[in-house]
Amino acid sequence: MENECGAKLIGNNGLSPRSSVSNGGPDGTVDVLKDLKEANDLIEVIGGFSGFRKTQSKECLNLVRRLKMLAPLLEEIRDLYDMVPAEGLSSHIGQLKEALLLAKRLLKNCHNGSKIYLAFDNEAVMARFHSVYDKLKEALDGIPYDELGVSVELKEQVELMSTQLKRAKCRKDTQDMELAMDMMVVFSKNDERNADPVILGRLANKLELHKVADLEAETEAIQKLVQRRCVSNSENLQQIMELLCKFKKIAGMENSVASDAAPVVLKRLQRCRSTLIPHEFLCPISLEVMTDPVIVATGQTYDRDSIQTWLNSNHQTCPKTGQTLVHLSLAPNYALKNLILQWCQKHDYELPKKEVGSGFGDTPPDLAREISSLVHNLSSSQLDVQKEAIIKIRVLSKENPENRVWIANSGVIPPLVKLLSYPDLNFQEHTVTALLNLSIDDANKRLIAREGAIPAIIEILQHGTEEAKENSAAALFSLSMLDENKVLIGTLKGIPPLVALLRDGTIRGKKDAATALFNLSMNQANKSRAIKAGIIQPLLFLLQDKNLGMVDEALSILLLLASHPEGRTEIGRNSFIEILVNIIIDGTPKNKECATSLLLELGRNNSPSILVALQFGVYEHLVELTRCGTSRAQRKASSLLQYMSKCEHIP
Repeated sequence: MENECGAKLIGNNGLSPRSSVSNGGPDGTVDVLKDLKEANDLIEVIGGFSGFRKTQSKECLNLVRRLKMLAPLLEEIRDLYDMVPAEGLSSHIGQLKEALLLAKRLLKNCHNGSKIYLAFDNEAVMARFHSVYDKLKEALDGIPYDELGVSVELKEQVELMSTQLKRAKCRKDTQDMELAMDMMVVFSKNDERNADPVILGRLANKLELHKVADLEAETEAIQKLVQRRCVSNSENLQQIMELLCKFKKIAGMENSVASDAAPVVLKRLQRCRSTLIPHEFLCPISLEVMTDPVIVATGQTYDRDSIQTWLNSNHQTCPKTGQTLVHLSLAPNYALKNLILQWCQKHDYELPKKEVGSGFGDTPPDLAREISSLVHNLSSSQLDVQKEAIIKIRVLSKENPENRVWIANSGVIPPLVKLLSYPDLNFQEHTVTALLNLSIDDANKRLIAREGAIPAIIEILQHGTEEAKENSAAALFSLSMLDENKVLIGTLKGIPPLVALLRDGTIRGKKDAATALFNLSMNQANKSRAIKAGIIQPLLFLLQDKNLGMVDEALSILLLLASHPEGRTEIGRNSFIEILVNIIIDGTPKNKECATSLLLELGRNNSPSILVALQFGVYEHLVELTRCGTSRAQRKASSLLQYMSKCEHIP
């Protein structure tokens, strides 16, 4: 996003020059005064920013606070500017103004930009913060304070700010770690969990995109990204839009945009000179652009009106494949619909208006009666009736957010929690999965924990079926989104069975366990519990077995554990350092980034780790990373090389 959107707010509002000119001529004087005034105006604008996106909020607030501290300095320089030649001051004040302008644009984007994009491209955003820090420090360090006669108090304040700016570049990216695993999963094409409602629900809450108003604002923000071409990679933009569609679906929103213009025929689109209609946007039946794409049982997509007409004519096969449809339900293809709308907007093509459905309003009476009956059946004396009720609750609670709220409000959670302890493995599997689905709602997380579900879930995690173990791990992950539940799961000894699942489970089980352990390890006491439970060896195995595709997950957990003394002791062994170096040498770009971050964390607290890494030949590969790695890998490699430069054994 180097072509950041937003026009300059700086106008020709310079001050009248002073009459005495002893500093290099009136032109230089006017330039210095003008730049000082514009820099001061920028600080005033920046000071008015608030309500930043959660992913960059801490960085933004720190930057605003520091920049507001510059106002007294600029006022004093304006009073003292004629003490030095204009050419000795103007370049530094000009640099400062440019840095402030960059800061304003960055802060504005973090104030009202797309939340998904800011999280998706967090590395690039942080790189822009670091660029601002560099430019600010360079400008401040060049100002001739002594020649100007700046007060000692302000000089000390500037020195402190310069130190803070330098330290800010080295600070650990805790916000990256908080979102890393969620973003990694939902944007992975190969991870089967990329549509997992638990992970999507968690991510929606963390990005504050679970309310209709927030999602509408996010839609506008993404549309601005498209209009201003702030996202150069079309694949990235498609992923961002697809994630927005998933969030809208969770919130029960209809993912369509009604057009106010009159319908137009297909010929208008054919007149677009820039491109042809993507074939995947055309309905296989009508061969026209789909306005309401839906998916049938075979996975093929059609326009709703066309396929409904086909089905109403007593056809029970898929028009494109000829296969018999095992059911006649139509599922909205939200991702494709959003892509079509974006494409039409870009190419000035107006879709015919469609009546928007009622969406997820009040629960339909038939559904309300069904759920009420299911809740009643949970207390039945007949096991088959209970089991059938649990299975239906499991299905209904998976479908949409309102079902989860309504089911919970109907009093289903207490009897479900009691049924967790029923001595039938299949029974337990359906029950824990139903609670997992219900736990996506934050209010339900508290209620489930308050009803005492966590000990029973941990028991199923230890002794249930493979699927029950996987879903128990996912349930603990969902519940651990609340800090109080992180503590509760740790004290109730939920971490050892998660470590066991990480070690011995199926691939899906390992992934669910890793996700839960990552979240739980954000609590300092849980880090110690995980280490004592033997988490290091399973993580080491994940690093070595690249076929599992969990190197990044393992490194992310290890990075959390490395902040604990016990973790550093375990991870800092020579054999472990060698594995990290090998990943830096041969891993994927993301692997290299994570391994470099972990080695840097170890080096900051344990200098022998640096020497061991050097002995394994990491130096030249870090140098290569500073040139060719991801933006975050470049920063981490540069910091690591700085640490290494303090050692005596540099090659």
